Amino acid sequence: MTTALYLPEENIDMIAATSVLQQQAADIRMRTINWASYMQSQMISQEDYQAISALDKSRASYLTQNSTQAVKTLLNLVSHLSKDSTIQYILVLLDDLLQEDRSRVDLFHETSAKLKQCIWGPFLNLLNRQDGFIVNMASRILAKFACWGHESMPKSDLNFYLQFLKDQLANNSAAYLQDMAKLAKRAQTIIVHSHGHGKDHHGGNQYSPSAVQAQLQELANESYREMNSEQQDGKSVIPSNEYIQSVARCLQMMLRVDEYRFAFVSVDGISTLIRILSTRVNFQVQYQLIFCLWVLTFNPLLAAKMNKFSVIPILADILSDCAKEKVTRIILAVFRNLIEKPEDASVAKDHCIAMVQSKVLKQLSILEQRRFDDEDITADVEYLSEKLQNSVQDLSSFDEYATEVRSGRLEWSPVHKSAKFWRENAQRLNEKNYELLRILVHLLETSKDAIILSVACFDIGEYVRHYPRGKHVLEQLGGKQIVMQHLGHEDPNVRYEALLAVQKLMVHNWEYLGKQLEKDNENQKQGAAPIAGKA
Repeated sequence: MTTALYLPEENIDMIAATSVLQQQAADIRMRTINWASYMQSQMISQEDYQAISALDKSRASYLTQNSTQAVKTLLNLVSHLSKDSTIQYILVLLDDLLQEDRSRVDLFHETSAKLKQCIWGPFLNLLNRQDGFIVNMASRILAKFACWGHESMPKSDLNFYLQFLKDQLANNSAAYLQDMAKLAKRAQTIIVHSHGHGKDHHGGNQYSPSAVQAQLQELANESYREMNSEQQDGKSVIPSNEYIQSVARCLQMMLRVDEYRFAFVSVDGISTLIRILSTRVNFQVQYQLIFCLWVLTFNPLLAAKMNKFSVIPILADILSDCAKEKVTRIILAVFRNLIEKPEDASVAKDHCIAMVQSKVLKQLSILEQRRFDDEDITADVEYLSEKLQNSVQDLSSFDEYATEVRSGRLEWSPVHKSAKFWRENAQRLNEKNYELLRILVHLLETSKDAIILSVACFDIGEYVRHYPRGKHVLEQLGGKQIVMQHLGHEDPNVRYEALLAVQKLMVHNWEYLGKQLEKDNENQKQGAAPIAGKA
């Protein structure tokens, strides 16, 4: 029997981290644009021709002496020219000007205001182009205009731009995962065909991680060379997923500005970040997206709401798997902010409990055994360990249960099977407008996990059993019908727990029924008419 080649996950994460945007920009800088032909065909004015020719020769000195004309010309060219190769060149030139000196951002804002020209419109329009390089370079320039100067992006433009970044992230990450799977498969095939079945004389796997990684790196480089050779008329045929790091970088810049953070949340940005982080993106993208979460947590209101998006369990999973120190550092920084930044102490306590529930203490104990060059990691590990240990001591069984339900990750932890717990706490599921009960019903409606469904059915049955009005409440929330739908579930455990829950729903007050039967028997012995009892 042939054993399939094992490809370590950490090596998949190391593939080709070089920015395609930077590689292309270096090639575009070498181009020579025939500006004279544009002027002769009256596509640009004599004034713009002289300005762009001077910028080509000595951009720094010309910009210093003729700043108004330089800005006017660049905005005119971006707005009125259409050839992809020319727009690419102008964008690289403009980005280089900003990168060399951030204060030039204010120069662009001030000059465009004097000229009564909108600085945002021309670049926002470029986001609709088909060329990937143009789209992402325009996005990069927009982020710099929005973050490096004294002028903020107007609200309507801001919502459009953040929605664009969110959609680009989602689309690029999906394409990235597909390409990584294909790349890994190609690497496996090439190595197996080159070296046989990969067995040494002891029957073990003879491929070192470095050999696998080298093959993956070569494939990634080969892909880039192929894509470069396919460019026609300056049009980029590079797939959109190659730009995921560039998109994430723009978002990192934007979310440093507090007023942009709420706008990002309003376009459901946090959910998108979490959804991508729950998949297998590489460590660099992981770092960038977690960095975005980190800067969001500096706002106390956002830090308080963060775990409603299941941030803690997702980051805890990444922490348990990651081998990169930079990823570990940024996750610990997020966790620390989630405890330090909320103004409500009960929210900080809930976050601590969620971390305990997500097995973060175990990871902290492992990290305490390691030696880090970065003092921030050591300090954060000590801080978090102390806070979580204290929260464990204060943790009641109901706190533990509530945290588990809110996390959406139900499992057969001891509280579920404890009759004492349900006798004492069933009624507490009514708190905060039936918050926990609503979550259980929602999980029954949306989850595909058999264990989560089984536990949710069991908990609803216990709630109805121990709370006299439970059946009525559950019917109002639409939970009864959803429980009954799971009687036909494909998993036998889910069917079993759903059946038990339905039985408890049919006879929802067991103690009342028992007492009623005892009373009936007593009346019959005395020859009295029995009292009818409602089940």
